[in-house]
Amino acid sequence: MFEDQLQAVNELITTNSEFKVLHDRHYELDEKVSELSTGPIDDFTLEKMKKEKLLIKDQMAAILANHTK
Repeated sequence: MFEDQLQAVNELITTNSEFKVLHDRHYELDEKVSELSTGPIDDFTLEKMKKEKLLIKDQMAAILANHTK
């Protein structure tokens, strides 16, 4: 995620608490989605987590865009 802006992402993780919380939650959801995708889980729960993950990514992208201006 945001591989082309890795330096800015790392800077935001250390300087912007909101971005760090979003980053940590996104990572947590990514791990859960990957783990649960291979086992039995209801589709509603999996889709809910995927949507939350996308929302967080959009929020992170907005913060990143403001940071790199």
